[in-house]
Formats: sequence, C-alpha cells, structure tokens
Amino acid sequence: MPGDFDPLTVVFFVVTLVPAIVLHELAHGLVADRMGDTTPRLMGRLTLNPVKHADPFGSLILPGLLLLPRLFGQEGLVFGYAKPMPVNTQNLRNPDRQMVLIALAGPVTNLLLGVLGGFVLRFAGFGNDALTRFLLIWVSLNVLLAVFNVMPIPPLDGSKVLALFLPPRAREVYRSWEPYGALFMLVIFFIFPGPVFGIVLAVRDGLLRLILL
Repeated sequence: MPGDFDPLTVVFFVVTLVPAIVLHELAHGLVADRMGDTTPRLMGRLTLNPVKHADPFGSLILPGLLLLPRLFGQEGLVFGYAKPMPVNTQNLRNPDRQMVLIALAGPVTNLLLGVLGGFVLRFAGFGNDALTRFLLIWVSLNVLLAVFNVMPIPPLDGSKVLALFLPPRAREVYRSWEPYGALFMLVIFFIFPGPVFGIVLAVRDGLLRLILL
C-alpha cells in the first residue's frame, strides 16, 4: 500500500485472518479427536465459531496493533493466533508420534488454504482489481501463518514438536513457558523482530513463488 489510508486492505486482512486462525485451530482439534482424544470436543472447540477460539491478546490486541501501520500506508506483518487447542496426551495411543501430527495439522491447513487461493488467483487472472488484492492477501497471510507457526517458540506449534525431542527435564521447562506466549510474541514483534522475521519471510517468499508462479 503506497502511503495512503486504505481501509479496504485492512478489511481484507481481517476477513482473511479470522478463517485462517479458526480453521488452523479446528484442524488441531479434528486430528486430536480422530486420534482418540475427545478433549477438544468436550471443551466445545470443534466449531467454526470464532468466539470459541479467540484469545484476547493473540486474536484481538496483537492483530490490531500490527494492523495500525497498514491504516497509514506503512508496510508490516500482520499476525494473530487463537487459544491453544486443549489436548490430553493421556488419551493418545502413541503420544509422541500423534502429537507431531496434531501440532502440524494447523500449519498444513494454512498452507493448503494458501495453495487453494493461488489456484483461484491463477484461474481468475492477475489484475488491479479488488479480487486480485484480496486473493494475494489470502495467499500471503495463510502462508505466513503456516511458516511462522512451525517456529519453535512457545506457544506456536513448532514448540510442541520440538518439546517431544527434548530430554524429560528440558521438555518440562520448555513446556512451562507456554503460558507466557503473549510475552514471547511481544518480544518477537516489537523488540527483536529481525532474526525471526528474516527466516520466516525468506521461507514465505520462497513458498509464494512456488504457489503463484
């Protein structure tokens, strides 16, 4: 957005971010449920209702703060996350292997949504219209969510995968950091964004080239 107030683009970001987050979490819950853990179902999380998945900081405050620069024509990443999907590993037959699949279900869903948007964009054709802008945002944001969520930073999905490969004591300490996820996100986005974003954006841009070319 070249330096102008563009509320339509912000609307496109919001319209993309809500289903991207909801379907991400729903994928976690559906895979867990399929593997024998009914906790997501009992907690009312197997739903498309965004209110059930909303995290006050990750779903409202953080995206709102990151969208502010967009309102004034500045570039910047937009990101959000929902409440972690409740999973009881005691209900899983093979917790180590199954938790990897449950954790990766969300990022894979976002990646598939991005690929789907890319197919629609190719079919509709690139242009200067609102549809093209919306689809580009859809693809870019879903791919960004997929890549960012596999980073091994609590409370992101990559941290759940990494924890399974740590020694028991280190795993316990690592998992104890998850309640402080909002603090980690603040540090990443507003204090030390460079190292993490350098990796995330490089991978995202590579995937975007594969999807859109």
